[in-house]
Amino acid sequence: MVQPVATEAELDAALPYIRAAPEDGGRVEMLCLRPDYGQRRFVPEITVTAAHGIPGERWAARPWMRLPDGSPHPGIQICILSRRVLDLVWRDRDAVVHPGDTFVTDMDLSDANLPAGQRLHVGAAVLEVSDIFNDACVKWAARYGAASRDWINRPEHRALRLRGILCSIVQDGRIRLGETITKSA
Repeated sequence: MVQPVATEAELDAALPYIRAAPEDGGRVEMLCLRPDYGQRRFVPEITVTAAHGIPGERWAARPWMRLPDGSPHPGIQICILSRRVLDLVWRDRDAVVHPGDTFVTDMDLSDANLPAGQRLHVGAAVLEVSDIFNDACVKWAARYGAASRDWINRPEHRALRLRGILCSIVQDGRIRLGETITKSA
């Protein structure tokens, strides 16, 4: 039987593997829409727009972060999670809901590799890495264990962005499963 959540020791032991992810050229391995809280829909492609985010997503109507004028914060339009982290923490895929990140990839998402402002080409779309830190909310701890949330938020781990990165959309386009993510020069 698989242990329901990763222990602190397992999380720490996985750091070298997570840090060894490729710096560029990750592939879109999973595309997920979140139409409402707790709902997930896995799709083969998505359309993204700077003005409206992702059609079918809750970002435009109920974002977790807003600008001072009340509009949705563009820096949280897209969430990208490391497959290596997801595989470590999401153990019971039948009973525990997917974290809801827009897509999963095998790529180094650290601040050193993808600093705020870094542009990423994915399909026809261009994304820009946000300076907003994804800190793993209370729901993350409930689903994947308090140890994983604490591990993500350790001061020495913040620059690794273990909970993934948040991005804004700077060029509209379509993103499909299997497409390559490339950094702009």
